[in-house]
Amino acid sequence: MELPKFILGDNTDYPNAIFVIHTEFPRFIINLEDDNVEWFEDFDQEDQREIEMETEGLIKKATDFYDREVARYEE
Repeated sequence: MELPKFILGDNTDYPNAIFVIHTEFPRFIINLEDDNVEWFEDFDQEDQREIEMETEGLIKKATDFYDREVARYEE
């Protein structure tokens, strides 16, 4: 099965949360309510430095994805 790069997630236990799941490496879920990121990968020291450099861009892409999806619902 081919998955989209980003998926929106919802959970009634967290009514104010807006979850975006990134399905490609490095896999993570971000709560856009507070920008809290949970990684699904284990990183070694070398990976950690690379991820830190990429994190800002990945969060921006996740936020852009959410904005695009919301705009499509409003149309």
